[in-house]
Amino acid sequence: MPALRTVVLVVYDGIQLIELAGPMDIFGAANTATGTTVYRLVTAAPRAGVVTVDNGLTVQVEHSLREMASGDDEIDTMIVIGGNGVFDPTLSAEVVRELAALARRSRRVAAVCAGSLLLAAAGLLDGYRATTHWGSTRLLAERFPRVLVEPDRIYVRDRNRWTSAGVTAGIDLALALVEDDHGTEVAQLIARWFVVFTRRPGGQAQFSTQLRAQPARTPAIRAVQQWLPDHLGEDLSVAVLARRAGMSERSFARAFRAETGSTPGAFVESLRVEAARRLLETTDLTVGAIARMVGYKHGETLHRVFARHLTTTPERYRQHFSTGAST
Repeated sequence: MPALRTVVLVVYDGIQLIELAGPMDIFGAANTATGTTVYRLVTAAPRAGVVTVDNGLTVQVEHSLREMASGDDEIDTMIVIGGNGVFDPTLSAEVVRELAALARRSRRVAAVCAGSLLLAAAGLLDGYRATTHWGSTRLLAERFPRVLVEPDRIYVRDRNRWTSAGVTAGIDLALALVEDDHGTEVAQLIARWFVVFTRRPGGQAQFSTQLRAQPARTPAIRAVQQWLPDHLGEDLSVAVLARRAGMSERSFARAFRAETGSTPGAFVESLRVEAARRLLETTDLTVGAIARMVGYKHGETLHRVFARHLTTTPERYRQHFSTGAST
């Protein structure tokens, strides 16, 4: 029978509810998927009692952080939940005081979203790679220079430290923790129940190319932006895109760059790299087949593009991030 693992979720006034509920539901689903109780979920706050979520709801908390840190129960995983309370100096100081002692009793230490800032303040991320919500990565890097911040990641695992980006990325983090404990099949089953990705690789960007780019002001150019991801295997030269927008090549290229911050060619290339990454992560297609699907005639072209964008090869990228063929 699998071992029972105690997961302590660290909360406080001002947490974001989905960052607590998402991981809790994933661990709870693991109990159902395995047919036994493999996770015991415990909440802990600076004081036992009621904490107020940032949307005004309240959550009853079972234990104080000091009680959990000084107790005898074996702790498998400590997860610090994020939320606006992180940025309240009084609240955050109360949490940070107890984290180091609690971490010493935990096999794994994790944080969702801005919870990474609390781990860092406790010195628990010094010398570790970590991430957080995109809006706080600069703050994390500036305040805690000993943390190796990776700003454009869904989640990061470095030895026994696990940190995630914002909000729903806590679900990705919890699925990865479950997969680490109980294997891919269990994680895949839970993901299907929740209608989410089986596992978005931690190296996946927090933003897609479409979200990072500025939407064009001109409706015809904006329509081209929206059309492109579904037609990457086609001829996407400036001439073709300009005709689709009903503009001259020169006017289209100039307006596209002015309104989106990218040339048409660079935008298309970023979309193709993103699509190729997804296929490398989730399928067993050959590099040559993927190259053709995303609009390159030869696998060698995809190699050159990957070297330029990601400083690696498609094969090495797949080795590092592949989840295997989708099921």
